[in-house]
Amino acid sequence: MATKTSSRPATARRTTIGLKILMAATGLVFVAFVLLHMYGNLKALWGQESFNTYAEHLRTIGEPMLPYRGLLYVTEAVLVLSLVGHVYAAYTLWSRAGNARRTKYEAVKRASRTAWMRWGGTFLLLFLVWHLLQFSIVKFSVNSAKQGPDVQQNPYALLVASFQVPWNTLIYVLAMVALALHLSHGVFSASQTLGLTGTAATYRRAKLVGHAVAAVVVVGFLLPPLAILFGIIK
Repeated sequence: MATKTSSRPATARRTTIGLKILMAATGLVFVAFVLLHMYGNLKALWGQESFNTYAEHLRTIGEPMLPYRGLLYVTEAVLVLSLVGHVYAAYTLWSRAGNARRTKYEAVKRASRTAWMRWGGTFLLLFLVWHLLQFSIVKFSVNSAKQGPDVQQNPYALLVASFQVPWNTLIYVLAMVALALHLSHGVFSASQTLGLTGTAATYRRAKLVGHAVAAVVVVGFLLPPLAILFGIIK
């Protein structure tokens, strides 16, 4: 009986470590995707031909060995699985952390450090649904002055039409700020989970990398929509 009781904390610790590794690994998958996606979005700064050529290239990579959009289908499947794993691990760990016994100081300190990750992550999840519906699944324009197949079936035209609408751009800006905060902490946390912060130097380096990735992402993603909103890109 004592053996069974004493084994429970050890099992719980192993499960918690496994969940943290799952969240770190899936998080790094998304970091890689976000950087690649940012690179593609920046093509808009070079005009319609550059952006649309890149968008079409993504659909034809690997032809004829792969079908049209073949690589995208594989990428989307990996991202969906990663998203499910990341969300499951995150909410399970947050639930366990909330149930754990702590001093009042520890509880307040942890809450202040993780609350914005929790709610920021939830906001990002909702934004992801909106973003995919708008630009990938349904492909609709929120710009009443620019509608129809010529906009919906032209990636560059849809991008420009969408970010000419201030409220839509504001949602995007808020999402990118939330993403930057999420990445800043997430990259550092993943480094800790994977054992890459064992010394003071590597600890500081992981912090710096997290801040750098966040800064690059927020600037890179906001350049095209803000350039569109202020009429630099038309």
